[in-house]
Amino acid sequence: MEIINKEMLWRQFSSALDSFSDALRDCPDELWETQLWEDEPDQWVAKGFSAYWYLCYHTIFWLDLYLTGAEEGFTPPAPFDLVEMEANESLPRVYSQEELIHYLDTCRKNYQQIIEDLTPEQAKRMCSFGWGDVPYAELFLYVMRHVQEHAAQLHMFLGKNKKN
Repeated sequence: MEIINKEMLWRQFSSALDSFSDALRDCPDELWETQLWEDEPDQWVAKGFSAYWYLCYHTIFWLDLYLTGAEEGFTPPAPFDLVEMEANESLPRVYSQEELIHYLDTCRKNYQQIIEDLTPEQAKRMCSFGWGDVPYAELFLYVMRHVQEHAAQLHMFLGKNKKN
């Protein structure tokens, strides 16, 4: 017998989003464009891919994309673009903390509604990505882990760089 406990799933997912949201909101202005890792390849640093704000954007971008269950046809809302999915990508500009907070809040509402309305048939729908195939319900767990991973990295960075 298969049981989807939507309330449990949302509680855990919401908790992961809360942790990430705290890291996003707690970043002081002076750290927003700071590189998190100094040992990244030079091209990543030059393009800003290891900046605090960019890791926030990366996390929210994939959070949004995975909600759809497919890469094909996905377009993030304005002012964001497909920089995460394009070859030879370049960042159009630094997104503001407020823009990313709004994007995250939108994703949170969308996920809550999707989980609330999730049927067993939808949960079993297979989703294909470059890294493999996964049932839609399992994709929620995958993205939850992704959000938790980056929330932890951001919190660790803030802890190391907190002014006394």
